[in-house]
Amino acid sequence: MSIITISRQVGSLGDEVAEALSSKLDWELITRNQLIDRFFADKANDKQKHLLNESAKFYLSEIEGYGTYKDLLEQSLYNLAGNSSAILVGFGSQVIFAGNPDAVHVRIIAPEKTRITRIRKKYSVSETEAGQILAMADTKHKRFVSTVFGEDITNSSLYHITLNTSKLGVDECTAAIIALQREHELRCRLLKENEKMDTLDHQTDLPVFKNPSEAEFARILDMYQIAWKYEPKTFPVEWDAEGNITLAFSPDFYLTQFDTYLELTTMNQKYVTEKNRKLKKVRELYPGTNIRIVYKKDFISLIERFKMTYTGDGESCT
Repeated sequence: MSIITISRQVGSLGDEVAEALSSKLDWELITRNQLIDRFFADKANDKQKHLLNESAKFYLSEIEGYGTYKDLLEQSLYNLAGNSSAILVGFGSQVIFAGNPDAVHVRIIAPEKTRITRIRKKYSVSETEAGQILAMADTKHKRFVSTVFGEDITNSSLYHITLNTSKLGVDECTAAIIALQREHELRCRLLKENEKMDTLDHQTDLPVFKNPSEAEFARILDMYQIAWKYEPKTFPVEWDAEGNITLAFSPDFYLTQFDTYLELTTMNQKYVTEKNRKLKKVRELYPGTNIRIVYKKDFISLIERFKMTYTGDGESCT
């Protein structure tokens, strides 16, 4: 089942977006107001329920037979997610389901000025009072997630997408989240299908080589039963002033048993000089990377050395 978690700033219209999502998707909407009665009804008395509502630290208290209130909350939500799709608003749900591939995490924000205007209108308060309301709410939201889960609620890496409602309306946010959720669901399904199939390596799924020398070298490696991958990694080596990559090096082969990259080259000195320059930069920027340039005339002798190393009959060639 799928999960959408909504983390929102007060005055950002996050609750309105969550309600719209629930209506359009026909998914259950779970908010903090429902949590205590729903998941702790028979596990906490009135005093404990009050503390759960007021104190983040109390979620770390022990319940006999259940671990902590935090543990019970997490397990209850896992059980819920296993049976039905839902939209979860607040209470650190983005952290609880951080490792769930079927979950999409959304952060709803708005500039302080916009939120103050909305709070003033909603509660008929002054600008100063609205600012105080926001400051208190933001502090409590951040403190709860920090205290219970050890995470910063403003950390953008916790979310798939952050939406600014000073630029987007509720309907636009809802449409964007639904589109994201559907694409994410499709991607996850494809990944799961691929995982069921044995991932093909280069020995069974021959890549398209750029030149005959690479194909010949691959056949030699196969003949000697040396496992290889074709251009599995690219090493950026130069950047411009803005940080854009301007030069990179993609070695032709990676020999998995030897943790060694090989770049094939001809005798043309123009290409050799450029490749040597790139190789030097890779060694400087990526210490510990085993990489070398190989001439065609050295194919067989090099393979013989690797074969001897692999069978334990010779010295190492790294």
